[in-house]
Amino acid sequence: MGGYFRNTGTTARRSANFIALQNYTRRKYEIMKTTKLVVLVMTLAVALFILIPSLSWAEDGAALYKAKCAMCHGADGAGKPAAKIPSLVSPEAKAKSDADLTKAVAETAKHPAPVKGLGADDAKAIVTFLRTLQK
Repeated sequence: MGGYFRNTGTTARRSANFIALQNYTRRKYEIMKTTKLVVLVMTLAVALFILIPSLSWAEDGAALYKAKCAMCHGADGAGKPAAKIPSLVSPEAKAKSDADLTKAVAETAKHPAPVKGLGADDAKAIVTFLRTLQK
């Protein structure tokens, strides 16, 4: 038998091999793509958490002061003498150590509940911001 049907078995095997090779290449490409994505994510994580030493879990002191302290002590920290709310930029406040100010922020009995619940890192961030106001 000659003609058209002579090499159909060989052609079918070649087609099956070609399709299998395509599937293998496609799977390999997907694995490679996933690996590149994982490497990218890990690189970003290393850059954010290890290589940036100034990264802090505490919130920004200025934002905390504005949210929790400015309503009583004022945006400039001058306080309200008529309401017996102390100034945070007075010479007396400037003379206090950072530890004393941190303790005052966290433990003053007259502070409202949101201020009393501040963590140590947040209180330190507020004190750091207060030092910039005192200049």
